[in-house]
Amino acid sequence: MSSPDPQVRAARNLTDPSPENAPEEKRPRAPRNRGPVVAVTGAATGIGELLTAHLAASDAIKQVIAIDERRGDVSEATWHILDVRDPAIAEKLRGADVVVHLALDLDLETDPAARTAYNVRGTQTVLTAAAAVGVHRVVLCTSAMVYGALADNDVPLSEDAELRATAEATGVGDLLEIERLGRRAPRAHPGLNVTVVRPTVLIGGTDTALTRYFESPRLLVVAGSRPAWQFCHVDDLVTALEYAALEKIDGEFAVGCDGWLEQEEVEELSGVRRMELPSAVALGAAARLHRIGLTPSPAGDLAYTMHPWVVSVSRLHDVGWRPKWTNEEVLGALLEEVEGRHTLAGRRLGRKDATAAGAAGATVALLGAAAVVRRARRARRRI
Repeated sequence: MSSPDPQVRAARNLTDPSPENAPEEKRPRAPRNRGPVVAVTGAATGIGELLTAHLAASDAIKQVIAIDERRGDVSEATWHILDVRDPAIAEKLRGADVVVHLALDLDLETDPAARTAYNVRGTQTVLTAAAAVGVHRVVLCTSAMVYGALADNDVPLSEDAELRATAEATGVGDLLEIERLGRRAPRAHPGLNVTVVRPTVLIGGTDTALTRYFESPRLLVVAGSRPAWQFCHVDDLVTALEYAALEKIDGEFAVGCDGWLEQEEVEELSGVRRMELPSAVALGAAARLHRIGLTPSPAGDLAYTMHPWVVSVSRLHDVGWRPKWTNEEVLGALLEEVEGRHTLAGRRLGRKDATAAGAAGATVALLGAAAVVRRARRARRRI
């Protein structure tokens, strides 16, 4: 039987509503009968939004449940609007196979007590709710910062290395507690699997003490230290989280670029010169500036720019995952992202402030301000 004339066939397609005759971009997606149902908390912004969109577009995922305090832009997901600390989240998780918990507050400007209350209570609630409704896997995302930045760290660290971080850096105490909750949950709830993902220095729409380090007019280097930089682009973190959601990997593992950059390589690639200070001066000034409220970053953040904390990503490699970004490429992306921003000692400045302060002079001014405050306090004590 001969096929219809092309013009007739085209006219028929315009009036025939059957899916096979619809334009490709308008054809309904075939039902997904396989793959896990994945719930993502913190799904409306940041990494949560990127992961939600990525999973919603994947044929390997049956359904995406998105949970946040506001509705996001991923229309393919099923949205539930609530605070993750609300016990009612249990009903919203019913039917999910996997929960990826990304509703964390690590904002430098957030009150530390409020931040900890949100992060810890939220994680407790999600773990308990997931176990109560039969979710069999929860994926937690912390940071490689939990290993600690210490002068005697191996380079690179093994992924099963001891966690030697302290609570002195921004949010690290919360991350350590989250990991403790994750280790305890399977004992309290048999049948619940907890996977922990630890990205290295995360880049791509993020604002942390470590990204602000590259907004300074000079890169502060503490004399005698040996920094080493290992970055992780958010795109690579999203694919690593997908591996965890699809149960291609479990346990605790790191994610980041292969290898690392020495401080001298960072300076050469960035074109930003260093400002070197003695350890006592840098740490003492950082502590004083934070204590009097001039900077959002505690002195503990400085350790992560002083000592190595790069880590092997061999566990992901073993299951076939590879980063799409190199350290050099991520550094380039970061420099483009922070162009035009001005930060000194972790404090963001307006353009007028930065211009008036000058390059190294602004850092010296902040250090000097701390010294003035210290002298004033000593004078008051003598009176």
